[in-house]
Amino acid sequence: MQRSIPASARATYVSVLDLFSVGIGPSSSHTVGPMRAATAFVRGLDQAGLLDGVASVSVLLAGSLGATGEGHGTPDAVIAGLRGLDPTTCNPDELHLAWRSLGEGSPVSLLGRHEVVMASDDVRLAPLTRLPGHPNGMRFTAYGVGGSGSAPGAAPGAAPGERPVLAEQVWYSVGGGFIRAQEGVDAAGQDGDQGDGQEDTAPTSTVPFPFRSAAELLHSCASERIPIWDLAWAIECALLAAAGSDDPAADLAAGLDAIWRAMSDCIDAGLDAEGELPGRLHVRRRAAAQRKRLEELEAMAREGRHDDEATPGDLSIEWLQAYAMAINEENAGGRRVVTAPTNGAAGIVPAVGRHFLRTHRAIALNPERRATVMRRYLLVAGAIGALYKRNASISGAEAGCQGEVGSACSMAAGALAAVLGGSTAQIENAAEIAMEHNLGLTCDPVGGLVQVPCIERNAIAACTAVSAARLALQGDGSHVVSLDAVIETMRQTGLDMSTKYKETSTGGLAVNVVEC
Repeated sequence: MQRSIPASARATYVSVLDLFSVGIGPSSSHTVGPMRAATAFVRGLDQAGLLDGVASVSVLLAGSLGATGEGHGTPDAVIAGLRGLDPTTCNPDELHLAWRSLGEGSPVSLLGRHEVVMASDDVRLAPLTRLPGHPNGMRFTAYGVGGSGSAPGAAPGAAPGERPVLAEQVWYSVGGGFIRAQEGVDAAGQDGDQGDGQEDTAPTSTVPFPFRSAAELLHSCASERIPIWDLAWAIECALLAAAGSDDPAADLAAGLDAIWRAMSDCIDAGLDAEGELPGRLHVRRRAAAQRKRLEELEAMAREGRHDDEATPGDLSIEWLQAYAMAINEENAGGRRVVTAPTNGAAGIVPAVGRHFLRTHRAIALNPERRATVMRRYLLVAGAIGALYKRNASISGAEAGCQGEVGSACSMAAGALAAVLGGSTAQIENAAEIAMEHNLGLTCDPVGGLVQVPCIERNAIAACTAVSAARLALQGDGSHVVSLDAVIETMRQTGLDMSTKYKETSTGGLAVNVVEC
């Protein structure tokens, strides 16, 4: 759900309805964010009265966007965004080959109504260029009639150097599909409005129980004598009321239900899909085959059969892994997923949630109880995710995979501890344990694709989240390392981490695995 809250107000809290957003794979930072940024740029042109005078557009994809952008579908996403497509609602197939099909010059309809000519070379990958605000930087330039002579898409007959610049703006994709405009950039009168998916959404005055740290969250829960999910519910309702909702509670319930339904649908789609994932690695989907084998083992157990190769037993962990892989195979295939908090880590929170329902059949079979519990699950996960986004980073290009898979693992662990009946202290402990054992996790996608090691990594992290929750519930909530301390450690580790391990495919597995 998109809200209209002043961009001038800096947030202390990121809404769960924004943190968990529906988007297109394979990457929230490299697909969804650039798509939103491109749309925000052309909308700004329209608002400034400049759109009808645009003859062509060029885009520079810097840093991580340039290094892994082609494998992540970034150029395709940019073209789709210029056309005004929304990652939440558009057909994912509309992004396929959107960039390459431009060739030496093809029409692109900005916002679906103003046609310009663009060529593939108008979207340039610049992995060695680092824009000052974030590793995921983009520079959009709109030109009027004229041309550089050598520039693709230049107007016929234009002399070199005569292509006038109508507007130029820098945007950053800061993780999870959130975007931020660079301040101080000359954008022909644009006011820097960050548009949909903006990084900061909730002003301090709007939040009834503001917290900037886990310690403040725990204090508020203790002083108000309410669990984390009730506190988060109050915050979310206040945000919706500030945005003009006539019935915040009903809107919040509907939004949370829609998020869980989208997550669950994605699991089911991935468990059914077979074949090969796109890209030169030729990675086969495995989740469907896993589902069939697990169903066979369960049938054997019901019938009292067994064979020499497998003895049916507790298969809950195997199902958990299948759920996580199903989602991330859908993501790698460029299908619709829910950022949780990113696309690259999208499988963990949903998989752990489905695991809970599978192991608690009475709740799963009661629609009202199921809805209540899963709302609590998402609210707690969102509150923990908001801490990571505010105090560290959920961007692989900024913090490595610890910022994506590590954050998701922590969110899922805390949320699972909550719905298993854990105290506030135990919830915080579970979230801390999960991140503590993801510190230093690198982001080194082979071939620049969100496939190896990303898909399996989600499956392993989902298992870690369950283990962290169980371990925390065995104690009384007291522990040496606080969640705040581990979040700060993650932030510092990300700063110290070499750039080659932060979504650039220039180190780690990305350079030590031979692409076939």
